Amino acid sequence: MASFYAERRTWLHAVPASLKLLAFAVFGTLLFLLQSPWLLLGLGGACVCLFVSLGAATRGVRRLLRSVLLASLLVGLFHVLMQQALVGGLSMLRLLSAALLGMAVTVSTSTSELLDLLERLLAPLQRFGVHPERVALRVALMLRFTEHFFVQWQRLDDAHRVRTGRPGGLRLLAPLTILMLLAARRVADTLQIRLGE
Repeated sequence: MASFYAERRTWLHAVPASLKLLAFAVFGTLLFLLQSPWLLLGLGGACVCLFVSLGAATRGVRRLLRSVLLASLLVGLFHVLMQQALVGGLSMLRLLSAALLGMAVTVSTSTSELLDLLERLLAPLQRFGVHPERVALRVALMLRFTEHFFVQWQRLDDAHRVRTGRPGGLRLLAPLTILMLLAARRVADTLQIRLGE
């Protein structure tokens, strides 16, 4: 399965996963607690600078960013139509800033780093019957399938545009579902074989 993780090293790759996730949690919470447009604008500007500083490493998520931009514009337009322009602007800013933070963490943190951190965090719960490695495996599968979903969607949309000159839209739902089910079956078979050894 493809991943949004960028092999091209950036300064953010050197930051430990624990610090990146902590910063993401703190700044993500601030985005939704702050009400001042100026503070939110400053925080949004910092998120843009962070994303831009990663350079070519963000190439894999740029199309996803365009989708987020479109979604935020629709949210803003809805609020403008409801005569809530300020609420719409703040909502757009929050959505884009949170997406940029998440993408920065995604391209600079490998799945193995995230899983190692998760296992360490859950280790104290072993005495209560929680198996950290099983939880980590489930999270890993969820993350990889989420990334795989978007990658397959992009490929199908590209193929449809080449053939017809138009975006695929809802027409891609059936082939995308089939591809995801086939991928899930392959992963399940592989896990069954490996765990059965």
